[in-house]
Amino acid sequence: MAEIVYGFGSSHGPLLSTPPEKWDLRAQADKENPAHPYREGTYTWPELRDLRKDEKLDDQIKLDIREGRHARNQKHMDALAEKFAEVNPDILVVVGDDQHEWFQSDVQPSFTVFHGDEVINTAYDEEKASKMQPGLAISMKANHPPEDHHYPVPTSLASHIIHQAIQDEFDVTSSAAQPSKGNGPIGVGHAVGFIYRRILRDKPVPLVPVLLNTFFPPNQPTPKRCYEFGQSIGRAIRSWGENKRVAVCASGGVSHFVIDEDFDERMLKAMRERDVETLINEPNYMFRSGTSETKNWITVCGILSETSLEMNLLDYVPCYRSEAGTGNAMAFATWQ
Repeated sequence: MAEIVYGFGSSHGPLLSTPPEKWDLRAQADKENPAHPYREGTYTWPELRDLRKDEKLDDQIKLDIREGRHARNQKHMDALAEKFAEVNPDILVVVGDDQHEWFQSDVQPSFTVFHGDEVINTAYDEEKASKMQPGLAISMKANHPPEDHHYPVPTSLASHIIHQAIQDEFDVTSSAAQPSKGNGPIGVGHAVGFIYRRILRDKPVPLVPVLLNTFFPPNQPTPKRCYEFGQSIGRAIRSWGENKRVAVCASGGVSHFVIDEDFDERMLKAMRERDVETLINEPNYMFRSGTSETKNWITVCGILSETSLEMNLLDYVPCYRSEAGTGNAMAFATWQ
């Protein structure tokens, strides 16, 4: 039987791959955004700045603060890469979210497991980058290699995860081929591409992509459903008949594009303490915009719930880019 031997979580936001002196490029976009979700409300940037004025967040966006936090991020991503190489699992299962990369508004599944023979991380596209919003193009190279890379998928395990999900009464979507456009296949999404490049360092480790719809109404799964889906994946891995060492990864999160340190502390503490009630009962309105990627971590907690692996939070790094509290809070963790 297969064994889950390791788990890790890593944020994958653009600021991780953007020099701190250029974080302002995304702050300008924040100011132009008329609808920032934050807790129960939705605010313009000036409204959000006024709401949070007592937090004195202008102190958090000074360049020296940014530089220190950027350095911490790089340190812990390097540590995750080195630890993954040390563990050297046979297979990695990545839980991430699709943000209109493979799936569009015509069909947006809640849960998808890819079970084709391989996935392709397509090369960095200079023309596409030139058309992106300021600040995003800089970070694209963190997700895309200089040329197309092909990575194997352990189809037997992926199919077993699907069969277990059906047995557990999840109407999971199966995907056996990457979607295509005029010039070829659409590359694997950012949640997987970032992990391939930054943590696996392009090593072709067999990998099962598990994709959640955390972003787009109306069919985002609840925290409880994510945790239960994770439990189903865990059962599938442990009952799979191959003698393989399997690692699992939570890609994305935590709170963004408005940072909420109270929410992050509550969720990360519950993960460390295996406080399932707190995780599954957090109101669904708290998981909006990029903060919704925290559900990828909750799913991984479900996968690991029947193992003896313990979570170690390497660091929590709130990377503010404006005095309204916009930015990306980063988290890095292992389960060993």
